[in-house]
Amino acid sequence: MKLRLGIFDSGIGGFSVLKSLLSKRTDVEVIYLADLARNPYGKKDFNQIRLIAIQICHWFNQQNLDGILVACNTTNACALDILKNNLEIPFFDLITSVSEVISVNKVGVLATPATVKSSFYKKTLEYSKKIVVYQQACPEFVSEIERIPLDLEKIDKLSNLYLDPLLKENIREIILGCSHYPLIYELLRKKIPSEIKIIDPSTALIGNLNKYFIPMNNHHKTSNYDNVEFFATGKIDEFSLKVTNWLKIYKKISLVNLRT
Repeated sequence: MKLRLGIFDSGIGGFSVLKSLLSKRTDVEVIYLADLARNPYGKKDFNQIRLIAIQICHWFNQQNLDGILVACNTTNACALDILKNNLEIPFFDLITSVSEVISVNKVGVLATPATVKSSFYKKTLEYSKKIVVYQQACPEFVSEIERIPLDLEKIDKLSNLYLDPLLKENIREIILGCSHYPLIYELLRKKIPSEIKIIDPSTALIGNLNKYFIPMNNHHKTSNYDNVEFFATGKIDEFSLKVTNWLKIYKKISLVNLRT
């Protein structure tokens, strides 16, 4: 019997979590929810994000799932208490998970404006592990990463703009504090000195999932999307193109309304 999991994000950022999951286990069925109608979350205010989180919880509670993977750092940072109080099943989040694997004393965090404003990464790492945290808001990254095709020249310029302040702080690790950012990992890796480790929180998240739900199979090299269903709150034709572009698959996208 397969483990039924939900993954949600404002758009394609959750693909990084989905890929990490499917690279480690085949015993899962996944419902992927993209809130394209309100993407991006990172520029919304605190209360808007919390309201959206309540709606997402209500929808997932009706999907007969075993667990939820919170693939949106912004929701994680601004509405973790909402998820705890409203989800009726276990859930696993990025920020708590990645905080458990940081071992250096000075880190940088690239994140959305809303995540940076919440200071959730800073509070979690500095208060619990006495780690000095330098945050950098990246207001344009998500919108650019969501584009088809990517404007690589613009993303290159934005990367320089966002990375420079962090690299001046003599940090030892950089956390990709938005699930969209691992999608441009190769570009970022070329700009970050090799001695600085880049942390994708999805790896830690899947590690925590696998401690709770023990995998029934060994990890494998290729991802199989046969048991993944995709849902979106809008722009389903656009999202279909993004699924094909990033995951190299063709899947039906079902339209859902979270506001009812």
